[in-house]
Formats: sequence, C-alpha cells, structure tokens
Amino acid sequence: MSDQLIQKEYNKKVKLINYYNKKYYNDNISEITDAEYDSLKKEIIDLEKKNKFLRSKDSPSKIIGYKPSKNFKKAKHKVPMLSLSNAFSEEDLLNFEKKILNFLSQNVNSSISYTAEPKIDGISASLTYLNGKLKSGLSRGDGKEGEDITSNLATIKDIPKNILSKDFPEEIDIRGEVFIKNSDFEILKEKFANPRNAASGSLRQKNSEDTKKIPLKFIAYTFGFQKGLKVNNQYDYLKKLNEWGFKTNPLNKLITGVDNLIKNYNEVEKKRTKLNFDIDGIVYKVNDFNLQKRLGYVANAPRWAIAHKFSSNKAVSEIIDIDIQIGRTGALTPVAKIKPINIGGVLVSNATLHNEDEINRKDIRVRDTVTVERAGDVIPHILSVDIKKRPKNSKKFIFPQICPSCGSKTIKEFNSITKKKDAVRRCSSEGYDCDKISIEKLKHFVSKEAFNIDGFGKKIVESFWKLNLIKFPQDIFKLDFKKIEKLDGWGQLSVENLKYSINEKKTISFERFIYALGIRHIGLENAKLLSKYFETFLKFKDLSKNDKFNDLMNIDGIGETQVNSLKNFFSNKMNLIVLDELGKILTINNAVIKRKKGLLNNKTFLVTGKLNGISRAEIKFLIEENSGTTVSSVSKKLNYLIVGDKPTKRKVLNAKELNIKIIDQVQFLKMLNKTS
Repeated sequence: MSDQLIQKEYNKKVKLINYYNKKYYNDNISEITDAEYDSLKKEIIDLEKKNKFLRSKDSPSKIIGYKPSKNFKKAKHKVPMLSLSNAFSEEDLLNFEKKILNFLSQNVNSSISYTAEPKIDGISASLTYLNGKLKSGLSRGDGKEGEDITSNLATIKDIPKNILSKDFPEEIDIRGEVFIKNSDFEILKEKFANPRNAASGSLRQKNSEDTKKIPLKFIAYTFGFQKGLKVNNQYDYLKKLNEWGFKTNPLNKLITGVDNLIKNYNEVEKKRTKLNFDIDGIVYKVNDFNLQKRLGYVANAPRWAIAHKFSSNKAVSEIIDIDIQIGRTGALTPVAKIKPINIGGVLVSNATLHNEDEINRKDIRVRDTVTVERAGDVIPHILSVDIKKRPKNSKKFIFPQICPSCGSKTIKEFNSITKKKDAVRRCSSEGYDCDKISIEKLKHFVSKEAFNIDGFGKKIVESFWKLNLIKFPQDIFKLDFKKIEKLDGWGQLSVENLKYSINEKKTISFERFIYALGIRHIGLENAKLLSKYFETFLKFKDLSKNDKFNDLMNIDGIGETQVNSLKNFFSNKMNLIVLDELGKILTINNAVIKRKKGLLNNKTFLVTGKLNGISRAEIKFLIEENSGTTVSSVSKKLNYLIVGDKPTKRKVLNAKELNIKIIDQVQFLKMLNKTS
C-alpha cells in the first residue's frame, strides 16, 4: 500500500474512532460492537507503528475516551485513567511477557505472576474516599479530566458511602466499572440498544433521582491516587476491596505463565454466554506493585497490563486482482482487490498481502477463494487460500522485477543484522527519479507532522503534479498563482487562501524540516535526535562535505540503518539541490535544546556488560530523567563508562586510554542517591 493510501486510511480511521468516541461517551450510543471498536483502535496504532510519518492529536495512542460533556461539572483526575494495550493471540501475550522480562533484565525462564480479571463491558468510574467517606465520583472523560457524577454514583447500592475499616487508606481513588446485569436489562431494552448503553445513559442523567430507579451495579478493580494503602500486590488489593465492602469480579484469578493464561482465557470464553453480565476480554496485570512501579508506562498505557480480547472477525471472498502500490521509500506493496464482503459490520474490498514472500508462502493468486481476517491488523489480510476452489487455469502471481512506475530494477536489500534479504522489494531509483516515489514524497512533505500546509492535501499534490506545477518540494513555494486561479474549482479567494497558507509555513522548526524530507528510516523521533545533534540547518546540510557520517553513531537512538539512509540521501545530487533551494526560501529555526539541571546534568554515559536486576532501557530512563545523556560508543565526549558483568573489553580499554571514569552499577546508583 502506498503512503498516500496509508495516510488516507489512517485519517479516515482516526476521524471514525473519534465519532464513535463521541457517540459512546457523550451520547450513550454504541454504533459498533466493542470487538469492532478494539479492532479499529488496533488498526490505527499498528498503522502508526509501521508508518512513522503518521501522527494525529486525536489518535487513540494520544487520547483516552472523549472530552467531558458540558452537561456536568469537570474535575481533573489526580492520577490519569489510562487505557490498556490489547492482545489478540498467544503470540501477543508472549511478546508482552518478553518485553516485561527484557525491561526488568530478568531471565527468559523467570516466572511472572499476573492477576487475570475478566473485563466487564460498562462505564469506568473513579471514586475518591477521604478518611473512609465518599468524597466525589468522576467519569473517565478523556482520561485526564472527567465529569463530576458524584450524586448519580451515590445512588448505586454496591458503592459504600462510609468505610470504617481501620486499614482503609487515608485517601484513595477506588476505580471500577458501572454496569447493568443482563437479567435487569430486560426491563430497559425498549429504551436502550444494549446493557452498556443503558448503564451510560442512566449514570449520566442530570437528575440523580432518575438514576436511582435504574439497577446499576459497581465492580471495583484498581486504584488511582492513594495515601496509606498497605498492600504490596494486586491480588491482595482485590481481597481488601471485598473486606472494605466493594464487589469484585468472582472470576478473578492469580496466574503464572502464559500457557496458564491461555488455558484460563479459553475456559472463561466458554462461560461468556452463561454469565449475567457482558465481558469482552480478560485484563492481565503484573501482580507485584514494586514491579509495576519499575515497569512504568509507555504513551498512555501501562507496561505492566494488557487486555486479552475475545474473538476475531473472519469472512470468505474472492480475489479479483492484485495491485502493486509504491510508497515514499520505494517499497512495493501488493494489495488484493477482493469481492466486497461484510466483516463485523464493515464492508471490506481490499486486503493487504504484505510483501512478495507472503504471496509466495501462501501461493496467493488472482481468482483464489480466500479467508480474510480483519481483527488485529492494519487493514484486513489474507489468512488462507482454499486450494480446492482454485480455477484449473490459475497462474502463479509473478512479482514485478521492474518498477511499474519508472522501469528501474526492483531489489531486495541485504539486512546486515538478520543476514538475510529483506522481505520488501523496492524500486532502486533514488531521490526524485521515480514519479510515484516523488508524488508520495511531496505528500509527505506537506503532511500534518511535516510542513502541515493548510489546504494543500494529497489530492492537490496529485493535481498540481499532473499539471507540472510541482515536481520538487521547492516548487511549492514558487507556485504560479495566476495560473492556478484559471483552473477549474479555483477562484481568487481560494488561491489567496492557499498563497497565505504556503507563505505562513516558510518558517519551520529544524526537526520538522528534517522529518519533511522523507528520508528513509528517519521518522519524527529520529528527526528530533538529529536536530538536537546538529542544532542548525547549515551543519546538517554540510554533512556530505564533512563526511562525518560515522560520528552519528554516537547519537543514542541512531544506528547503522539510519546512518546508511542518510548517506544514501546525501549521495544523491538532486537531494542536495533540493536542500540548497529550500535553504534559500525557508527560515529553518535552530533546534531548541532544553537543558534541565538534574543530578546528571551535562554528563554522558555508556553501559557495557550485563547489569544486576536492571535493564538497559531502565538505566537509560534513569539517566535521562536526571538530565544525563547516553551515547553509543566510547569517545572523548564520554564522561562515565558503566561496567557490568562480561563487558566489551575494547570499550573498557578505549575508556582507559581516554582517561574516562569507569564505574560499576553501585557507584552509578550512588550518584542518584539510590542503593542497589
């Protein structure tokens, strides 16, 4: 799939999920099932992971829920109510545990205990207790700020109003789910589509007397802010909730090992239809609170928890054709055009085939009858081929050896890490020699995270390209507006608006400029690292003259792959011309380096060898949290070499030669006033 189609698909999905969020959280209407919603959310997040140019402030990776309704007073959560990452398979769970063990620097055979808590399909609420008394109750809202629905929550009999237990915390936010039993829903089904909608609508009524008439239930499962909580793990916390008078899920369990998680998952899924409340998956949480604290959070979700969702959506269709799309980086992506089918309420007509290897492995051909799976992928993908239904005159699909756009050879690059050729076949042309690549690069240049030129979308790029108005990025800032004004659909006002938008973007931050160039493997995060390293556009532009590419390996987060991409970019004459031309037209602001004065301010560190009970990721976090910097190699710029078990001898030798201070893990922790 081309970057253009990916961006279009992404924007559509983000807009759609926010529409569903508004309906779900503000209007109490579920227009799609939870499984469909989760699938859409995962598609968006997977798109962002695989395509670093995709960014949106409205993405589910950035926001939770929906902004609170104006019908209620707003209040901030002391601790945000975060969302959870989703798992759909055993492989997802194995990866989840592997990441935990890696982060904690534990052996792969180490055992982690999890609480397995069936996820009730209801409305999240947070109850604040002060000295045992219910003080306030908030809805989730957008995760940071919720609606004050205290009076409505107070009508629910499952919610204790006064807790006299001596071991109850001085202050705590008890969090859980408000729901309606399926049996109670029978009396409400004329008014609401499902129990979840009934719970939402009832809980968010203006008059609490109306809410009181509805048989709402509350199950507690976690906490936000706390002061004086005296338990060390999630399972004991769940027991305490029962002692304090709260209801908890009767199916909660303490489990060790992914195999046992899967076994429990299958058992619970079989019970789903017999339960008196709706569940849509099982939430797994690392049981030990100390481990939870160490693991921390990534984006808007905890590293130590995941939701294992029930069932995926599949259907059978026929492949009409296989289309080859070319992206900004030259990647040739095959897409199956299939007879439209309904999968989980969504009409599907395209399915990704990923790459040439995938087509060969599954022997996918035009006119094949195939099973299409929608859940858990960027776009629907082909799960399997029904060989028995294959036409007799069927021919094997031959992947193009030359680029359909420019006629250049297509190649599979050798990966020095895997020691194998990449699965993706690419157009071998560089710079702007291939029309399809050029168009996609221009679309990327004006995209939201790059120059973000208002009114200059993908369709405009394609239109202006066909009319020879633009061929290179600098052409955008040299447009013939008089000529544009004469085009169909354009008038004086729209041209003036476009002219204003373009002129407004002639000043740009250094990091966004680097990202806008569309250099392969240089996403927004890498662009930020490079901008901080070079600080000015001129230093960046002169990189090819100075030939200091190898120095970039010292930037933590920049590796051989990124350095090679930069070499390829700067070796192309047209790219250098583009840089020169843009440098004359634009004002590219120098990078703003924010320097905090932490304990490790202006200190650089490098780790070699295995540390005891702490991973590289965790030690890097500690260094950066305290204003230090990590580097990738020994040089004069290095202040401290942290040595663990079995260090790289060359690094230790080089450090000694350069008189760099060599410390161990204990000495490092002492620098932070910590003990090992």
